[in-house]
Amino acid sequence: MSVPYYVSPEQIIADKAEFARKGIARGRSVVVASAEDAIYFIADNPSRTLHKIGEIYDKIGFAAVGRYNEFENLRVAGVRLADTRGYSYDRGDVTVRTIANAYAQTLGSIFIEAAKPFEVEIAVAEVGDRPDLDQLYRISFDGSVHDEAGFISMGGDSENVGNVMKDNWSIGSGAGETVRAAVLALNPDGEQGLDSLEVATLTRGRAGRSFRRCSQDDITELLG
Repeated sequence: MSVPYYVSPEQIIADKAEFARKGIARGRSVVVASAEDAIYFIADNPSRTLHKIGEIYDKIGFAAVGRYNEFENLRVAGVRLADTRGYSYDRGDVTVRTIANAYAQTLGSIFIEAAKPFEVEIAVAEVGDRPDLDQLYRISFDGSVHDEAGFISMGGDSENVGNVMKDNWSIGSGAGETVRAAVLALNPDGEQGLDSLEVATLTRGRAGRSFRRCSQDDITELLG
């Protein structure tokens, strides 16, 4: 009589977490940071069509690292949730906290119930009237939500990226200083070309939609 194969729940969770972390770490990094005039999303992304950064709603933006098909499905779901809530109630009732909680529930359920967790880490941000009023949330593959102060670094070597940002940037820095610090953090060797940068902003104080994707000329001007 064969002995049934048994794996403890703790080991299953640990294996899933390790699998997801490895998949995320293979991706290129993304930085989200509050500046004086806007929230900036800066990604190391050589693709011109497969975006890591997108718009969710009027003052809410989205960034992600990991498997494109997985985080793109999450982005679309976030847009639908925001549109439905804004249409059913009021546009002011659509908040980044609502979106972050929905993503956390979805990713948490997938992590526990599915055989393979999503290999993604996502950030959602809402621009405020001042940099200290910006709201930035990072949601991990297991549904954990982290309320970040000032900036978020994800994917690749996120720890070193975060350390470089701390050394070269502070909340409320100017636009050029913020983007230059992020580019230095994403590629400390200084070999990154503009063609592999994806940059977008949530402009502060703008009525209606605040999201804008930066062109190559915009990026060149920001980098000085």
